[in-house]
Amino acid sequence: MILMTPEERIDRIRGDHWIAFDRATIVLNRLTSLMEMPQQSRMPGLMVYGSSGIGKTMIAKRMASKYPTQYNAELGATKTPILLVQAPPAPDERRFYQHILATIGAPMWGRHTVSELEVRALSHLRDMDLRMLMIDEVHNLLAGSYREQRRFLNMLRFLANDLCASLVVFGVNEALEAVRGDDQLARRLDEHYLPLWEDDVEFSRLIQTLIAAMALEQRSGLTVGSLRAILKVTGGITSRVFIMIKSLAIDAIETGEERITDEAVQAWQPVWTKHAWSIPRQSVTAFG
Repeated sequence: MILMTPEERIDRIRGDHWIAFDRATIVLNRLTSLMEMPQQSRMPGLMVYGSSGIGKTMIAKRMASKYPTQYNAELGATKTPILLVQAPPAPDERRFYQHILATIGAPMWGRHTVSELEVRALSHLRDMDLRMLMIDEVHNLLAGSYREQRRFLNMLRFLANDLCASLVVFGVNEALEAVRGDDQLARRLDEHYLPLWEDDVEFSRLIQTLIAAMALEQRSGLTVGSLRAILKVTGGITSRVFIMIKSLAIDAIETGEERITDEAVQAWQPVWTKHAWSIPRQSVTAFG
């Protein structure tokens, strides 16, 4: 029995909340295995890559939420097992350290050398007992020269070594070759590719999972033709699939249909091509 009002259900659908699906669970299980591994001087890591909008950032945020910051009142210390930060727009060590310090609530004002920022950041991260450093949008390093890219990758490897923490990076396909360019880092990072969705059982399960999460009062029961239409409209991009199913579910609630029909799928117009400006930014970027 659905206890929420239609308005409350629509607000929930529009919100940014986790919806588990098989592909994401596989990556999360790999990351959890890294977290459970005993610390050593050369911790293994992972690179998760795929097309923009395929779900990388969504997975990263979910993983970070599973290991929240905790304050130990007896010790008077704050422990942060996982730190998720976004790579700067270009491979800039100074901006990266500044971003880390700002993220953990320890910004350094004024002019400081890269070495000073590095020492301060490492000191805080050690105190936090960091076990995993996750870098999102690592493909931003492609905005720099080859030398700048190498220096940035060396910095990431140094951080992981010094902290005895697992390094996990998320990026688009093009970043893969850049990361592979650092042989030592590439040997440390396993690779996990997130492909575009295809017309198969896995995609069918994804749609079923999403529709079930919409908590509609009637069973939708879409045909194979509708599934293929969804795949065609979205291009197999996870963020677009989420947007489409959410939009169809909201329409179903507002009209009283309470199910997603084949007719609704066929009539649906892609918002990212006609009205992209009207989509809340967080609703699009949450899937990465």
